[in-house]
Amino acid sequence: MERKIFWGSMTVLGLVADIILPLWWALGATIPIVYVSWWVAYRSGWFE
Repeated sequence: MERKIFWGSMTVLGLVADIILPLWWALGATIPIVYVSWWVAYRSGWFE
C-alpha cells in the first residue's frame, strides 16, 4: 500500500511541478518531491 501511495503522490506532485514551474525549476523540485512523497507514504503514519 505504501508503495502505491508513494508513486501516486510522486506522480501527482511531479506533474503539478511540470505544469506550474519552468523546466529547470521542476527538475530541481524533484528531490523535495521525492522526500515529501516518501514522508507521506512511510513516515507520516496516515495509512497504517
